[in-house]
Amino acid sequence: MNEASDPEQTRRRRDSDPDRKGPSAWDSALRLLGVRARSRTEMRERLMRKGFEADVVDEVMARLERHNLLDDEEFASEWVRSRHLNSGKGRLALRHELRTKGVDESIISEALADIDPDDERTIASGLVARKLTPSVVDRIGDDRAERDKAMRRLVGMLVRRGYSQSLAFEVVGEALSALRSG
Repeated sequence: MNEASDPEQTRRRRDSDPDRKGPSAWDSALRLLGVRARSRTEMRERLMRKGFEADVVDEVMARLERHNLLDDEEFASEWVRSRHLNSGKGRLALRHELRTKGVDESIISEALADIDPDDERTIASGLVARKLTPSVVDRIGDDRAERDKAMRRLVGMLVRRGYSQSLAFEVVGEALSALRSG
């Protein structure tokens, strides 16, 4: 087969500038996907930042989609599951993270709907329980000021992790009440 009729040769020529040192756009995209899944927007931005021409990036993006290597729905679903279970992130933080990765709002809402409210409460309770070490519990004791300080700190920790303020107050309140009665 001669070079002019070989589509792979043509693709390779278009995929990299002859003066360019380093991997082609396709190789760069595969390398990025080897680290973790990416959203469409994130992949496009990363390839553009590496200096590839817009038409080359468009072709690589189309090729990735043809091979089902880019799927924002799957990416968002996996991101939410992983970050919620492994990092203890709440809905608000996950929504923010997915927005910064360029995922469409309808896809974000769909992915966040998969979070079970009971699981979210359980994870938040676990985060609070980890912070309530024996030394913290001893320090709180019956001191109202220490209890209030612990309440503020624990609620703040949950809110920073993306839990709603109402859920944070409920979970921390329950944990501190259990200390008082236990």
